[in-house]
Amino acid sequence: MKPELLVELYDVARLMRTRFDRWARTYGMTRAQGVILARLSRQPGMTQNEMASICEVEPITVGRLVDRLEARGLLERRHDPADRRIRRLHLLPAAQPILAEIQRYKNDLHAELTDGLDEATVDRVIEALLHMKVRMTSEPVVRIAAAGE
Repeated sequence: MKPELLVELYDVARLMRTRFDRWARTYGMTRAQGVILARLSRQPGMTQNEMASICEVEPITVGRLVDRLEARGLLERRHDPADRRIRRLHLLPAAQPILAEIQRYKNDLHAELTDGLDEATVDRVIEALLHMKVRMTSEPVVRIAAAGE
């Protein structure tokens, strides 16, 4: 039987998440907390609602994760100067060593995943994944009728 693209994509993503969960535990963190730190390093000043949308969880869940990261001195909530009701998330200097470890982990994982593949193949895989990502984010959602409609 020929491998199915969707199954293989799902399996690789699941294995990567599982592996990152295990790695994050060695730093007393969860994968979700690592994602928050990594995202804030690329997009400082996000709101909890924006972060929840990216993480695909409820804002209350992000709030709890941020509470834990804030208690560890890794990030802080700051009032938005334009709207004091909004609080934006910002990394603190203590997060830098963890971010460096996350980057090292990502580099090691990339090397492991691409071991035995030439650069042109890796480039084609990235292009194909980016194409799929664009298609999934730009195509209208097809409505499936519920039973009895």
